Amino acid sequence: MKNHDAFEVRDYIRERYGAIAEQDDATADSACGCGGSKTGGGCCGSAADVTYNEKLGYSAAEAASVPAGADLGLGCGNPLAIASIKSGETVLDLGSGAGFDCLLAARQLSGTGRVIGVDMTPPMISKARRNAAKSGFANVEFRLGEIEHLPVADATVDLIISNCVINLSPEKPQVFREAFRVLKPGGRLAIADIVATKPVPDALREQLESIGACVAGAALVSDLQAMLKAAGFARVEIEPREASRKTIAQWTKDATVADFVVSAYLTAYKS
Repeated sequence: MKNHDAFEVRDYIRERYGAIAEQDDATADSACGCGGSKTGGGCCGSAADVTYNEKLGYSAAEAASVPAGADLGLGCGNPLAIASIKSGETVLDLGSGAGFDCLLAARQLSGTGRVIGVDMTPPMISKARRNAAKSGFANVEFRLGEIEHLPVADATVDLIISNCVINLSPEKPQVFREAFRVLKPGGRLAIADIVATKPVPDALREQLESIGACVAGAALVSDLQAMLKAAGFARVEIEPREASRKTIAQWTKDATVADFVVSAYLTAYKS
């Protein structure tokens, strides 16, 4: 088996998603899920497709409330559906992309609190900042950085969201340690991501394209639970969404990936 080191994986992910960010807003919604058609995978419907957004858990009104190009169709769920955002909270989005979930979070905060998006891809940060400016939200900012090394101070965040990103990290335990560090006591995670329900074959794990398509880097549910608890989190819950397999099967050239992974909602709390 070919083992890709963390630097190689991050460089590939940065290049892949940077290319998606640099598409024109008029064509950016041709991506869908992590295996967007512009990057070599199949397509499960465009980001502008109400049916696809509804499968992820967004309403048509939510999808229509952001600027063109903010929703790149790269998610695998709706973390805001399980976040229970409260007025005045500070929300952090890990791997914020073009700003879709950040802008929806800001809308829910109704001018209170603060939303911080962190992404390691410069074109995504630029795109997200433009989208925030178009939306007119003064309480949203985007920071360039890696989710394994967050540019965020200790104990300053109430809620961390993320949408189909942590599976891409080659250092997941470090992601959860960083999340725990920046959360206030009583803070929480509300994450939509891809998880493995049984071991992913080595032949898939060695393919950078399959890692970039959000399937080959997925961790087993039991391993994620152990990572979160080791980082200090309590009340860890992971809810696999079996209905997602049909969509995930279209993210790579090998439809059998859906035999091993599903999307899931993950919640955890810092005591």
